[in-house]
Amino acid sequence: MTDFDAELEVKKLKKQTSTIRKTRYSKSKSRLDRYKGELLALSKEGSSCAELQRYLRTKRIKVAYTTVSRWLAKHG
Repeated sequence: MTDFDAELEVKKLKKQTSTIRKTRYSKSKSRLDRYKGELLALSKEGSSCAELQRYLRTKRIKVAYTTVSRWLAKHG
């Protein structure tokens, strides 16, 4: 009969999971952070996410609508 240690196997699997898990990118800065003051001011004045997206386009930053809305939800 083979010796099977379930606790040891779980520890091994947990260690494997932690090493292969993808790193989150929330620690890195967003391209929108450079324009934080402007974006928050425009949003406060009533600009929509689509209008903010167009504003960023004039600054040569092409981002999706959802990127702007998620950034605003996090910072605004």
